[in-house]
Amino acid sequence: MKDIERVLRETGIELDRERIPRHIAIIMDGNGRWATQRSLPRAFGHVQGYATVQSITTACTRLGIDALTLYAFSTENWNRPKEEVDGLMTLIENSLWAEVPTMHENQTRLKVSGRVEQLPDSLQKAIREISADTSGNTALTLNLAINYGGRSEILDAVQRTAGLVQSGEMAIEDITEDYFSGQMYTSPLPDPDLLIRTAGELRVSNFLLWQIAYAEIYVTSTLWPDFSPTDLCLAIADYQKRVRKFGKVVEQLD
Repeated sequence: MKDIERVLRETGIELDRERIPRHIAIIMDGNGRWATQRSLPRAFGHVQGYATVQSITTACTRLGIDALTLYAFSTENWNRPKEEVDGLMTLIENSLWAEVPTMHENQTRLKVSGRVEQLPDSLQKAIREISADTSGNTALTLNLAINYGGRSEILDAVQRTAGLVQSGEMAIEDITEDYFSGQMYTSPLPDPDLLIRTAGELRVSNFLLWQIAYAEIYVTSTLWPDFSPTDLCLAIADYQKRVRKFGKVVEQLD
């Protein structure tokens, strides 16, 4: 992978290093189409997608991004053919173990968001051990959304909170936006500043429904296996052209 500074020099993309998004979330779409276009089994697309995860994670570290959330496997993905699901579980597990040295080199810590308890036992073990092993790293937080669904996340938070109210451990008036944000799988990460979707689809696919309330959305037709650090920089450059008002008028932002 080209060094990110070289990418910026060769492409002429200009980034304001003072306005780099703190948290980027990506819906990684297009692995299957990438493989189909090449008359390859879908599994080949997922393997190539993993290579893209490697390059984009490293690029985010070099750019000084605090958190990167990747939509790796949704609660709806269990409906795919069993062979593909089993292959994805194995790929995720093997990839996590393989990336531990690079995580330490890049000072990346692992976090996983989703219903982890429903994943295969060996994958749960890998997540626990690698998350603990990398917890002291201080640069990028790589947050993998595995067995993740935005509606499930909100429902789980509601049920936990309702249980506390029912038991008398908290009062209804204590349920604030800040409190509820803290009940999300992604806590304590900040909400995403930038949501990127590859492969040209114009939907959020049950991803971070609470957290993306004010995220800037960037859609590219590039399939995930072809998404490069250059594409990442183009997305950030587009983000930096936006005026983030959070419900205010422009005059209030000065």
